Order: sequence, then C-alpha cells, then structure tokens
Amino acid sequence: MKKLVVLMVGLAFLVGATAFAADKPVDLGVKPTLQQIGMFVITEANQGVGADDKYFYAVDNQIIAKYDKKSGKLAAKWQGPKDGPIIHLDSALVMDGKLYCAHSNWNEWPMTSSVEIWDAETMQHIGNHSFGINWGSLTWVDFYNGHWWAGFANYDVPYGPNKTPYGYKAATQMVKFTADFKYVESWVLPKTILDKFESMSNSGGSWGPDGFLYLTGHDPAELYKMRLPKAGSVLELVGVLPMNIRGQGIAWDRSDRGVIYGIIRATNQEKAAGGNHKVTISKLIDAP
Repeated sequence: MKKLVVLMVGLAFLVGATAFAADKPVDLGVKPTLQQIGMFVITEANQGVGADDKYFYAVDNQIIAKYDKKSGKLAAKWQGPKDGPIIHLDSALVMDGKLYCAHSNWNEWPMTSSVEIWDAETMQHIGNHSFGINWGSLTWVDFYNGHWWAGFANYDVPYGPNKTPYGYKAATQMVKFTADFKYVESWVLPKTILDKFESMSNSGGSWGPDGFLYLTGHDPAELYKMRLPKAGSVLELVGVLPMNIRGQGIAWDRSDRGVIYGIIRATNQEKAAGGNHKVTISKLIDAP
C-alpha cells in the first residue's frame, strides 16, 4: 500500500502543464535549496525567460529569442516594431505549443495589460487577451490546476499622474482566472514581501512542482515560496530561497521536474565593461 501511494505521488508530477501539480501544496517537512546547474550569456534576457522540453525563450521588451537548451545557440527570434502595439513584455510560459507572455504599457499611464500569444515553433504572433485598465501592470502569467494565475504589479516609483506613485505598491496582487480568462478571485502580497521590493514590485511568478507558488521581485536574488491563505486575502510566505538571479521573470521547466530558469540583468557598469545579460538554470534540492 505504501509503494502504491509513493507511485501515485510520483505520477502526479509527471503529467503535463494543465495538471502540473497537486491541488494542495505538499510540505515534505524539509527545507529546500536551489543548486545552479547551468548559465548562458543571452543578450535578450532583460525581462524574463520561459522553457519547454527543447528550448528556452529569453524575453526583452519587444523581443523574444528562442535558444537551444543544450547548446545555448539561437534558434529563432521575434521582434516587434519600436512603435508597435507590443511595448513591454515580461514573463514567458510555454504550453501546448504556444508561448504566452505577460505584457503591459509600462511606464505609460493609465496602466494597461494583456497576454500576448505566439506559436512556439514558428515564433509567429498568433493572438492576445486584453485586460484593459484593470488591476495594474501584468508582469507574469501561469497556468495551474485548470486556471490562469496572473501577477499585476503596482509601484511606488513616481511615474503616475503629476509624478505620483505608479499605482501604489500595496495594490500589487495575484489574480486567478478561468481557462477563458474570466475573473475568479485575487490576493495581495504580505508586507514582508512588499518591503523587499522597495519602490518596485512583483516581477515574476511560477507554480512549482511542489504545489507552491514562487514569486520574485524586481532586483533581489531570491525566490519567495508562497501559498494561498486558508482565510483572508493575503498570500502566505512559506520561505525564501536564494537564487542566482536579479529578480525579474522566472519559469519552472515542466519537462524537467525541479528545474527553474531565471535571469541576471546586466547593470550599466557591467555592460560598459563588455558584460551582458545571463540566463541561469537551477535545480530544487531537498536539504537533508
């Protein structure tokens, strides 16, 4: 009987993106850590990254570059016009042959957001879903347990009307939608997390293989392990995992359980010295 239970739990983690994790978080009573297993220097890794079984996708404001996961060689690239409708791309999610990216009009006012969709094979833009003026600036989107989950950032930086805060950081929230993007419910972030963001906000999010939600900020080199609350409207912080990133978009690799992709955005000083952005790959390790 015990062997059967173990087998069933193992199979739950091998299913596809639409049923990637169990309905409830699985707390194994151990403190997980992340071990870096790879890194590539990637010019386009300025905002976020996504991954499928063969490729990772580096995201810049108006660019998505598709790279071979093994060699790090460029396979294809999509680039929108500077004056086009796509302004500020962030995260990337690959599911069922489609690439879904969070998009906003940062830092214009009023804030608008949409999900933009590409064919992952051809890298052709094939559709979108617009949220209009709602909730804030969309920075990440994920699909988990039959629903869409989306992070809408708001900021304390003075980009709002008459140099007021750009939406106010405290209004940052995660929204749950149906599979056809109908609103279900939403949650805000705890003050302990918001304080880490300083004047910025939540930049990345991805549901992990352990059934927990992992979030990132704009700059800190760490993941915030979260879960839905049993009561109230504030997400619960379970733990903080150091990771070799500088905030921004993250993506769990659903073809390789426990592997997560992130980026290191190069500073202006590093660029002046010949440096560039990087994509980092880490693996979730259960501490003894």
